[in-house]
Amino acid sequence: MIITNNPIVAEKHDHVLFLDGSVEEILIKVRDLVHEGYELISHPLPASLRMMFSPFRSIIIGRKLESMNFLDAEIIEDSIIKFKNHMDFRKADTVNGDDYKKLDQLLLESAIKEQMATW
Repeated sequence: MIITNNPIVAEKHDHVLFLDGSVEEILIKVRDLVHEGYELISHPLPASLRMMFSPFRSIIIGRKLESMNFLDAEIIEDSIIKFKNHMDFRKADTVNGDDYKKLDQLLLESAIKEQMATW
């Protein structure tokens, strides 16, 4: 399942939970799902600092396990802290929102291809 606030991703992919909210709200929703036992498939934070300022983020989660994966919980909790630390000093770059939507979609599709190669 993909958790996203990117309308392009929501239109193009199946198994999407679209949230009309901020990146922080996406991270918090993913944290809640990880605490319910869902696997974290893609990393919650982007690989580059510049993408941290994107107003759009898509994260892949996997199946629900019988119990919470503590490593996944640590990753998402740390990601929320790091995101807040960076965004305390800057705002999301909404001026380039359309470009960030496309970049988020490309990064998501790359993550999906990478995962398919490992399955």
